Amino acid sequence: MAGQVFVLQILLVALIITAALVALVLQARRDSTREAESRSLAVATTFAQSPRTVTAMTGPDPSAVLQPVAERIRRATDVDLVIVYSPDGVRLTHPDPSRIGKAVEGPFVTPSSPRTQQVDTSRGRSVVAYAPVNGPDGTTVGSVGVGITVDKVAGTAAEQLPMLLGAAGVALALSAGGTALVSRRLLRQTHGLGPVEMTRVYDHHDAVLHAVREGVLIIGGDGRLVLANDEARRLLELPPDVERRPVSDLGLDPAITDLLTSGRAATDEVHLTADRLLAVNKRPTGPHGGHTGNVVTLRDTTELRTLSGRAEVARERLTLLYDAGARIGSALDVERTARELAQVAVPRFADIATVDLAEGVLRGQEPDATVAGLRRAAAVGVDADRLMPVDRSVPLLSGTPQALCVETGQAVLEADLSTAQGWRAVDPEHAGRVVEHGVHSLLAVPLLARGAVLGVVTFWRSRGTEPFGPEEQPFAEELAARAAVALDNARRYTREHALAVTLQRSLLPRSLPDLSALEVAHRYLPAQSGVGGDWFDVIELSGARVALVVGDVVGHGLHAAATMGRLRTAVHNFAALDLAPDELLARLDDLVARLARERTAQGDDEGPIGATCLYVVYDPASGRCSAARAGHMPPALVRPDGSVHFPELPAGPPLGLGGLPFESVEFQVLAGSRLVLYTDGLVEDRTRDIDVGLEILRDTLSRPGRSPEQTCEAVLEALLPDHPTDDIALLVARTRVLDPGQVAGWDVPRNAAAVSRVRADVTRQLADWDLTHAGFTTELILSELVTNAIRHGTVPIHVRLLRDRRLICEVSDGSSTSPHLRQAAATDEGGRGLFLVARYAERWGTRYTPNGKVIWAEQSLNGTRGGPGGALSGDEVLDLWPDATL
Repeated sequence: MAGQVFVLQILLVALIITAALVALVLQARRDSTREAESRSLAVATTFAQSPRTVTAMTGPDPSAVLQPVAERIRRATDVDLVIVYSPDGVRLTHPDPSRIGKAVEGPFVTPSSPRTQQVDTSRGRSVVAYAPVNGPDGTTVGSVGVGITVDKVAGTAAEQLPMLLGAAGVALALSAGGTALVSRRLLRQTHGLGPVEMTRVYDHHDAVLHAVREGVLIIGGDGRLVLANDEARRLLELPPDVERRPVSDLGLDPAITDLLTSGRAATDEVHLTADRLLAVNKRPTGPHGGHTGNVVTLRDTTELRTLSGRAEVARERLTLLYDAGARIGSALDVERTARELAQVAVPRFADIATVDLAEGVLRGQEPDATVAGLRRAAAVGVDADRLMPVDRSVPLLSGTPQALCVETGQAVLEADLSTAQGWRAVDPEHAGRVVEHGVHSLLAVPLLARGAVLGVVTFWRSRGTEPFGPEEQPFAEELAARAAVALDNARRYTREHALAVTLQRSLLPRSLPDLSALEVAHRYLPAQSGVGGDWFDVIELSGARVALVVGDVVGHGLHAAATMGRLRTAVHNFAALDLAPDELLARLDDLVARLARERTAQGDDEGPIGATCLYVVYDPASGRCSAARAGHMPPALVRPDGSVHFPELPAGPPLGLGGLPFESVEFQVLAGSRLVLYTDGLVEDRTRDIDVGLEILRDTLSRPGRSPEQTCEAVLEALLPDHPTDDIALLVARTRVLDPGQVAGWDVPRNAAAVSRVRADVTRQLADWDLTHAGFTTELILSELVTNAIRHGTVPIHVRLLRDRRLICEVSDGSSTSPHLRQAAATDEGGRGLFLVARYAERWGTRYTPNGKVIWAEQSLNGTRGGPGGALSGDEVLDLWPDATL
């Protein structure tokens, strides 16, 4: 066979070489002719178009000039001849000088354009190219002919022939080597054995095949049984004449018959046949050198199955415990942790699982020493919602499995619920429905953590599954113990979170003041991961003005909430000084920096203190806002027509950096506009960029006619994420403007006589406002304030009355000197005016302006007089001055 392969290879190589030679010769011939045409035509055209050629053709003796040139060109270009013809066919140049001056035999036509033609000569096939010689005026004055033999350029075949012959030699060598390898492979496969030796090998193979304790079947490609050893016949109980019969006719179990007749492979598939559990392996024989078919091995695993079944149950229990450790306690939420426990147990351990917890545990409280009752926190399984509803009270009556668990701290097994009576005591009717549904056994396990009972987990099994047995109790206790740790962690977190939220909400405003300048609505939503430091506030200022504040402290937890409370208190105190927004933020920045230094000095590792803040002051008398921000988001201004504008406020550095200035910006606000202040948790989220959030906010706010409450609802509906990771504070205020009739003012000259005129003007104005009952108090307050401005202040002096929810008196002057309330001595002639103002006014104070100061006082419109001490009687007023003064 190896020799035959070698001869066949020689024939194929010779045929390939012959075909290659023929193709090479034909290709070389075509290439040589094309090369001869190209070379001759190039030489003829170049010589004909040469200016020297044209000049010589029109000269007196063209041959004397052109003959040497033509010969040089012929030798240089390796052509056979270069001939120049006159228009009438006379040769002007020729390699044979004897032919110069002789005409061409036969008809001669001067070519009008370059061309070539092939001719047969004594030297072989040649190519001749002709090119016209044109004079300066374009007329043809002659022509140039160039001839070359094709054999001169035909060298390619001769050059490639050695390569081709070398390739043929290599091919023959490879063929011989391949034949040698094939022969060697055959010898190696047969191990050099002859017929006798091969027969002996077959006998040994047959003996081993039938002696093994594993059944072997060989099935042909046509589905017939080719071979079955003795063990296979025993395991499958096959008759003696089974070989060459179709497998489908052997009477085997349908499942194993389908496997043997199918084309798929199998690995240790277990099939029940003749009361035996057989592990079946099936592989195709084709890839291993045999004919198309399959080889099947059979192994009796009846005894091993029982042992492996127990090992499989143990493995499943360990896997379930591992999954329980990974899944239970994924979130620090008591009810979710209870639900995760039930979900892990169903359906891999029980058909229904319920988790009942003590009431205090659900609220995060420490478990009591004595548990009076439980509440169902989770129920998972088929029809669990109907049979065992969640949030149902579970009383601990004596004799019930749950009560026994709580009392003893041990698991309780009820293998047959139809005969057990203790568990029916809670609700006999409900217990009857459970039994009718097919539930037949339960296993109740206490949830113990740090020696305290948190609740009870109950596992239930229904029809179609085996009842619980004592061997499953340790596993249930281990599962419950792991879940109890997660439940206790969730309970402790719930308690800490509730304390932090309580602290945080106690530091936020419980209610907002009733204002005439603004209609305000607010929302505050803490993050699910823990409390933060966001806050908001609405602060009444003097002159019917209102301050709106929104801030955000860096971080989460109790420290952030406590810092927020300190900053909110500081903002209230600074606002009471009537500071401009930029000045207030500057003082707040100093406070945050000082808190940071204190924390660093104490070695606190809670991280740096930082905060952002937006402070807006609205004046309803002028309809203007003054605002400044410290690293916070700018407010949104929604005009009455629904257009949304974000005022360009200088960002300013976050609070706590120190040393950097803040800048206030004033802008006009139309009546009915909405000011929207918010924290970054509203517009920024892990899945949403802040610019996208601002665009959604702009689109949501652009609906006109909404009240502040409606605006809050719409904004939260559009922007609130499913699981907020940061606190959200939202403050919406709709502006109002005081009617011009509610404001009155007068300029006062610096003259003591002007005080009486101010009192008269004020009296008339109060009469117009129907506030004559407040005339005496108002005249007394303004008399003292105007007198102080005339005596101690500078011009201009101005008096303004505002009729809002209170009657507001303001006296401004150009001096920045502020009066102070003091107790006058008995010998002092003055110093009692501010004392009277403080006793008769509900509030009074001083605020500074860029041009001076304003002293203001507020009174109730109903005529009651303010001051903690109440109004002074006439004798008490006279007692303020000594007799000598009067």
